[in-house]
Amino acid sequence: MLRLNDLKKHYQMGETIVRALDGVDLSIQKNEFVAVMGASGSGKSTLLNILGCLDTPTEGSYVLNGTEVSHLDDDELSIIRNEHLGFVFQSFNLLPRYNALKNVSLPLMYSERSPSEHKERAAEMLELVGLGNRMHHRPSQLSGGERQRVAIARALVNEPDIIMADEPTGNLDTSTSTEILALLQQLHHRGQTIIMVTHEKDIATYANRVILLKDGRIIDDYTNTNN
Repeated sequence: MLRLNDLKKHYQMGETIVRALDGVDLSIQKNEFVAVMGASGSGKSTLLNILGCLDTPTEGSYVLNGTEVSHLDDDELSIIRNEHLGFVFQSFNLLPRYNALKNVSLPLMYSERSPSEHKERAAEMLELVGLGNRMHHRPSQLSGGERQRVAIARALVNEPDIIMADEPTGNLDTSTSTEILALLQQLHHRGQTIIMVTHEKDIATYANRVILLKDGRIIDDYTNTNN
């Protein structure tokens, strides 16, 4: 589904070059649930930003579904993001003035579906994540776990090839985190490909595969046998 070859991302900070990613080779197949782990500054967020077409590499190749995306312009990357990728963030990123149904339907604004189809699809995704009875509530009326479920429903609404989850339980308590991770596992069992960034080993155990980064390089890549 995606392949990186000798991928590098360097930043110039004054006279210093920061090598956020320093030669990453990686392949991820359809229907994998992959956790990307590493300490702060290891390069995991930079890697997710590039995988999610939110940033471009300094050097190297990134092929997504057979398309070389490393040198696409912003408009082309925007199309890739909207058609192939869904995002779940630590801070939920919901619009407070809209209810859950409207928040989930927002990515469909640029699709060819009719407004009634937007609403129907968004409602279907909220049902899938267990919020069928909360779809007319605004974010302020929802718990943290419910807001993250709305964010997951929004990520799913365009039927993405891959869900990119950046510390999806970072703002949640332990019990709610477990619920959200169980939901991600359910989606994976339905056939969804998921790439999740985390710095916590116990969170990574929910994934089938763990990639460990240090100083911009992959230092370990292993399968979780308990999954």
